[in-house]
Amino acid sequence: MTAGADYSLGSKRRTARRPGRDAGNRATSPHRPAAESAPRLLCRVKPFERALPGPTVLVVVDQPASIGALPLTVARDAGCKVAYLPGLAMRRIADLYPGEAKTDARDAAVIADAGRTMPHTLRSLELADEITAELTMLVGFDQDLAGEANRTSNRIRGLLTQFHPSLERVLGPRLDHPAITWLLERYGSPAALRKAGRRKLVEVIRPKAPRMAQRLVDDIFDALDEQTVVVPGTSTLDVIVPSLAKSLAAVHEQRRALEAQIETLLEAHPLSQVLTSMPGIGVRTAAVLLTTVGDGSSFPSAAHLASSAGLAPATKSSGTSIHGEHAPRGGNRQLKRAMFLSALTTP
Repeated sequence: MTAGADYSLGSKRRTARRPGRDAGNRATSPHRPAAESAPRLLCRVKPFERALPGPTVLVVVDQPASIGALPLTVARDAGCKVAYLPGLAMRRIADLYPGEAKTDARDAAVIADAGRTMPHTLRSLELADEITAELTMLVGFDQDLAGEANRTSNRIRGLLTQFHPSLERVLGPRLDHPAITWLLERYGSPAALRKAGRRKLVEVIRPKAPRMAQRLVDDIFDALDEQTVVVPGTSTLDVIVPSLAKSLAAVHEQRRALEAQIETLLEAHPLSQVLTSMPGIGVRTAAVLLTTVGDGSSFPSAAHLASSAGLAPATKSSGTSIHGEHAPRGGNRQLKRAMFLSALTTP
C-alpha cells in the first residue's frame, strides 16, 4: 500500500494506491488546510488496509522537511513506513504520464505510483534521534548565517572596490576579523579614516587586535595615499558601510554562539569522538557528517557513500567511446563539501 502526498503552502492533496491499476484501487482526498495534515490521509488509507491481507502502508512525500515534517511524524506514529521522492525525480516521472496539467492531485497520484512501481527512486527517511534532529536544525541555521555573512562581506567589498580599490585590498580580505568590523562601524569612509588619524585608529583597533593594530593602520594610510581623486558618492559610505559592518559583526557573533551550542550537542552524541578524532574534521564538519550520513548503516559499503556524496566516478560510454569515467555533477552537496573541506585541511 502506497500513499503519496503533495504539499503546497496552505493546503495538501493526498492519493492512496494499492496493487492494481483499476480506479477502485485509488483514493484521492480533496484539498485540505495544511493544519489538518496527515490524519485525514491515514483515514483514507484504512479501508484499503482492511481489504488487503496484512499490507504495509508506505507514505511517500516530496518534501521531508518544512511543511512535510508534521505529516511524516504522524505517519510514523501510526506505524507507517515513510520515504522521500526527490522533487527532480518526481518531475521527470510526471513527464512520462499523459497530459501537461500541473495540479496537486496529479502530483500526489504520481508520487503514490512511483512509490508502488519504482521503489528504486525513493530515499529512505530514517527516524532521527533527538540529538541528530537538533543538530540538523542548528547546522541548517549556521549555514544560513554563513551565507548571510558572505553576502554582507561581498557587499562591503563591492562598495570599497567601487570607491577606493586600494583600501579594499587592505580591509577586504580581513573582514572576518572582529577588529576590522569594529573599525568600519566607526569609520566607514576613506575621509573618516583619514580624519581620525593614525593614533586614534590604533587606539580603536588595539583592544581587538593588539599585535596587528599598528601594522594595519600603517597599511590603511598607505592605501589612502595611493588614491588622490574622490569618486562621486563616496560620502554615502559613512552611512552604508557602518550599517553593513554592524550587521556582519552580529552575524559573526551569532555563528560563534551557535558553534558552542553545536559542540555541546555533538559531545553528547556517541559517534562524536570517532569523527573528531579523524584528521581534518572539526565541530562543524562532524555535525554535517552526522546529519547527512548518520551512523552510516544505510550505506552497504564505502563505495555507496562515495556515490551518494557525488565523489565516485560516473561512467559515460556509448558506441566506440572509451575512457568514459567522469566526475559526477550530482550527489549530496553538503556531504561533498564537508568531505572536501576535511581533505583540504588535513595535513
